[in-house]
Amino acid sequence: MKKLAALIVLATAISAPAWAATKTATLSVSGMTCAACPITVKKALSQVPGVEKTEILFDKKEAVVTFDDAKTSTRALVSATTDAGYPSTVKN
Repeated sequence: MKKLAALIVLATAISAPAWAATKTATLSVSGMTCAACPITVKKALSQVPGVEKTEILFDKKEAVVTFDDAKTSTRALVSATTDAGYPSTVKN
């Protein structure tokens, strides 16, 4: 019985990473109007668990976010920017 339990735990541990995927989303953040805005947006997004990388394109008023979809979602990303005072929408 112990061997069966150990095999189940091992199989789960090995297959768990297969469920997670790294995704990239582009957010339209139209409220970024000054040089300080991208800093605030980047900080808000970086604090979301699962966010791996954030690139702010101030001239396009966009944020490109790479994240682990097992830990967060685009809804959480939009919520983070909105809570920081910069409402956003998902472009892709």
